[in-house]
Amino acid sequence: MVRETKLYDSLGVKPDASESELRKAYRKLALKYHPDKNPNAGDEFKEISHAYEILSDPQKREIYDSMGEEGLSGSGMGGGMDAEDLFSQLFGGAFGGTQRGPRRGKDMIHHLKVKLEDLYNGKTTKLAVQKNVICSACEGRGGKEGAVHECTTCKGVGYTVSMRQMGPMVQQVQQPCASCKGRGEIIDEKDKCQLCQGNKVIRERKILELHIDKGMRSGQRITFAGEGDQMPKVEPGDIVIVLDQVPHERFQRQGDDLVYDAQIDLLTALAGGKFAIPHLDDRVLMIDIAAGDVIRPGMVKQIPGEGMPTYRHHNKGALLIKFQIDFPPCHWTDPSTIEKLDSILPPRPELPSLSQDKHIESATMQDADLQHIEDEYGRHGYAGMKDEDDEMGEGAGPGVQCAQQ
Repeated sequence: MVRETKLYDSLGVKPDASESELRKAYRKLALKYHPDKNPNAGDEFKEISHAYEILSDPQKREIYDSMGEEGLSGSGMGGGMDAEDLFSQLFGGAFGGTQRGPRRGKDMIHHLKVKLEDLYNGKTTKLAVQKNVICSACEGRGGKEGAVHECTTCKGVGYTVSMRQMGPMVQQVQQPCASCKGRGEIIDEKDKCQLCQGNKVIRERKILELHIDKGMRSGQRITFAGEGDQMPKVEPGDIVIVLDQVPHERFQRQGDDLVYDAQIDLLTALAGGKFAIPHLDDRVLMIDIAAGDVIRPGMVKQIPGEGMPTYRHHNKGALLIKFQIDFPPCHWTDPSTIEKLDSILPPRPELPSLSQDKHIESATMQDADLQHIEDEYGRHGYAGMKDEDDEMGEGAGPGVQCAQQ
């Protein structure tokens, strides 16, 4: 005796109805309540589809008969096939609106390393990919005409479901069908396609022509629609190329701007002069620093219109020039030249006046052994000192080490 009859009542059948009686009742009601024919009967259509989806499955029906819908919820089998999918499975899309088309395959994602020059100038290149295509010998059947049969163990779904009692609950265990190895079909070895060996697809090498447009960015995607792996009754996914820019030795990109670290000598920084920037399109920009324009370490200048091209537009960003100054080595000249510099350069600032009661001592600097300090105090305790040192040395050239004489 069944615990409840709600689902049987929805289909208008008795609890002892056979599988064919259930199918007949559902077909009749589905045609009556389908939204394409009866737009106001959406709830009724979902109700009968839910009832048939459970009662047509022997395992779910057994649980429902003994424990009701509460037992199905506890077993994890309460959810079921979508009403439209269930209708299409039985009727093959009797109404135009029920045809959802084939399932869509996964996209194939490929990361491609590109140079900054490629993103600046644009580039066309060829890319070889390996993908699955429908076997031309068997047209995707996997074997001879009529040799492919639905697996009787899993009824073509590719997996089997077993029930396991866990105290008062029933656990559903789903696993690939051992008879068909998850394919849902059986093909005799003698009837298998000689080319694809029953797999329905073969591997093929495909050459794609890839157009990298000017101004594209690292991380930007180029999509080849429908070029993914093929499978019978499955719409191919896309091949998606993700651009990954490798670091450049001279330039850094910031949006549509380019940053260039320019190292100039001290004389040019103080008195003006020229220096060259080799650009990404093989041009050389000759930069003129006018006499009297003093360039300080870390100073940033810009040249509008010499940055990155804007993607799919005709303008460009700016070229930002960040200056580093090369200072001469220690003891590079004689005292007489130092005296000349004293007379040419702005005067040194005066020392602050000190009261007579202050004790004054002379101190001599020497080079610091930063590695020893880091080893002695550990990286954590040294972090603050290292950051301050980095900031002080950032624009001061190569950091000449001077030995005390």
